[in-house]
Amino acid sequence: MIQRIQSLYLLLTSVLSLLFLNGRFLNFFNSSGSEIYMNFMGIWKSSTEGNPQIITSLIPFSVIILVICILSFSAIFVYKNRTIQLKMTAAVIFLTLVVIGLTVYFAVTITGKYQVEIVPSLKMFLPVLMLSLGIMAYAGIKKDEKLVKSYDRLR
Repeated sequence: MIQRIQSLYLLLTSVLSLLFLNGRFLNFFNSSGSEIYMNFMGIWKSSTEGNPQIITSLIPFSVIILVICILSFSAIFVYKNRTIQLKMTAAVIFLTLVVIGLTVYFAVTITGKYQVEIVPSLKMFLPVLMLSLGIMAYAGIKKDEKLVKSYDRLR
């Protein structure tokens, strides 16, 4: 059924992945005044002149986040086939772990390479929230599957 709580978890995961793509999600500053930031297009460096230049393109990273959004949203409507819904949710969890790993990797690499300090923001923690919502959705779907199997045994 669409009105299950795991459908809400999957919808929130989809919305949070879209919010993660919007704007900067990692900001770095150093003492000389230059700023390095990461958005869905890549890693950018802007100096005091304000003309940002791209350091690295992150198109595969953005594709992974879009796949998370599409998978979590489409898993809502596959409610009649819970095994496929479980596999889609497991894929969302795995891809979210990949996003968290890549974000940590880029954060460590940038701070070491450019001698900058990371500025904490709320968007840094969105992938962790997406992961927890994905895990809760997986647990809810698994619980429904067990319930249906127990009813089938009673018949």
